[in-house]
Amino acid sequence: MRITSELFVAQLVRRLFAAGGFAVVVRKGAGAAGAIFVVTRNRAGEIQLFSPAVQSLSDDSGTRQFMPEPVDDEAALEARFAREARFDPDFWVVEIETDDAPSFLQIVEG
Repeated sequence: MRITSELFVAQLVRRLFAAGGFAVVVRKGAGAAGAIFVVTRNRAGEIQLFSPAVQSLSDDSGTRQFMPEPVDDEAALEARFAREARFDPDFWVVEIETDDAPSFLQIVEG
């Protein structure tokens, strides 16, 4: 069984702060099952987007998995979220500052 989106986001934020990183919830979605998108920024200011992994790449552990999604700049990121909002408005966006996203997210390659 998978934990709720709200609980996953809360624990992600706490883990980042405990490790000396920074996180902020940019958009709060459905508490129980909203999709979670994670935007990372490294020290150079480069951004990377991690979106929920497609079901065919997920295992049966119930762990939330993410896959990298290419974005070129802030405008592309905002356009991506605008498309998502038209499709499903109950999604979360968490922005984190870390140089080591794989240590905080389970990332699968698509």
